[in-house]
Amino acid sequence: MSETQGPAGTFVIAQAETPAAHGAASGHGVEIQVPPGEAHGAGFPPFDAHTFPSQIIWLAIAFGALYLLMSRIALPRIATILEERHDRIADDLEEAGKLKGESEAAATAYEQALASARNKAQGIATETRDSLAGEAETRRKALEAELAAKLAAAEAQIAATKTSAMANVRGIAVDAAGAIVHQLIGTVPAPQAVEAAVDQATKS
Repeated sequence: MSETQGPAGTFVIAQAETPAAHGAASGHGVEIQVPPGEAHGAGFPPFDAHTFPSQIIWLAIAFGALYLLMSRIALPRIATILEERHDRIADDLEEAGKLKGESEAAATAYEQALASARNKAQGIATETRDSLAGEAETRRKALEAELAAKLAAAEAQIAATKTSAMANVRGIAVDAAGAIVHQLIGTVPAPQAVEAAVDQATKS
């Protein structure tokens, strides 16, 4: 005997041939009607109304276990991670603000130092210029005084030389006049008369 599935909802039971049943309808099956639900089982269990209460109970148990797992383990860890991240961000912001303040203070100090250096350089340049101008004025006055002294000395020397030369010229003139008078009249004139004549001729 063998069982085969026929059209939907039927099973065919076939009998094998036996020597004792030659007169029967060998090879022909006997159809037995079976309801479709029983032929394919009881259906999908989650959609079976008889299992709803147990499904709800197990769903509540699974939800409670998941809630406990999340509230006791996952959520505290997430909260800890978020708090650590928040604290790290706050620390980073605080550090950034501190660094910003330090950079602004450094920039202000740099500007002040640069302005002070410029003022000092300007003051040094002015002081150097005034010092050089004072030294130049002092040297000019000293040079003028030296030149005036040399000029006065030269003028005195010229006057002395002129006086000496004039004295020599007078002596020469007196001697020459005495010699000329002696040659002309044959007698030596008095020196006083010759000198008086030379002086009078020089003055005129």
